[in-house]
Amino acid sequence: MNKKTLIVRNIIIIGFMLSTINGFAQDPNFHIYLCFGQSNMEGQGVIEEQDRTVDPRFQVLQSLDCPRLERTKQTWHPAIPPLSQCESGLSPADYFGRTLVKKLPDSIKVGVINVAVGGCDIRLFDKDIYTAHDSTYTEDWFTNKVKAYGGNPYAHLLQLAKRAQQDGVIKGILLHQGETNTGDTQWPSYVKKVYDDILTDLSLPANSIPLLAGELVSIPDSCCDRMNPIINTLPDVLPNAYVISSTGCTAQDNAHFDAAGYRELGRRYAIQMLSLYE
Repeated sequence: MNKKTLIVRNIIIIGFMLSTINGFAQDPNFHIYLCFGQSNMEGQGVIEEQDRTVDPRFQVLQSLDCPRLERTKQTWHPAIPPLSQCESGLSPADYFGRTLVKKLPDSIKVGVINVAVGGCDIRLFDKDIYTAHDSTYTEDWFTNKVKAYGGNPYAHLLQLAKRAQQDGVIKGILLHQGETNTGDTQWPSYVKKVYDDILTDLSLPANSIPLLAGELVSIPDSCCDRMNPIINTLPDVLPNAYVISSTGCTAQDNAHFDAAGYRELGRRYAIQMLSLYE
């Protein structure tokens, strides 16, 4: 065997070994979902006793260090709420994951990552201009939330997503945001920019995974339901986007769902996602 042939053979062997290692490290039956947005995605619902038991096949990749919850950042835990911040409440992500594991084969696990900032403009998640939107509000409650994500929620989400890719396969993105952008017809293009950046930065093919976007609270006297027609134009600019209706989802005030509303909205996200499974 000449030297050139030996080199080629060794390259092939090394490549095979690396692909094998990666194959064992990443479980194709562990389906990961990225969740982001503002206060409703954080979760404002009261966590009740029925929410404290969860199928162990539903996991959350801890976003922040939460000593009270005995959870450490970047570690997987059973998805008992809160799933976003240490003191957040029930969110759409909760019953999204619970519904998926209930309906999918027992061989499938579901993991979520939830990075959300109450009160934020969608452009806080635009990696190129986020610094212009990191002071949507100047109150401590807002700035402290941004600081908890290292001042850059998008980078924080990507760090967690890359960690999750070592364990499973990213299957979709959940978004609930729009209250702060109410009336802005450019919102769909802002979302598309964030979506495209996420896929590029995670080395995923363009338009390869669905984005599910929920409507805002739509009760009488809602603060922001006039944003819902704009949210419903998202599939016009992002073909792999799907809008989740909030009609009939109950609320605790004019901007935030109550616990029952979050449970129903989360189920609706899941039903839409299940319809996309092959």
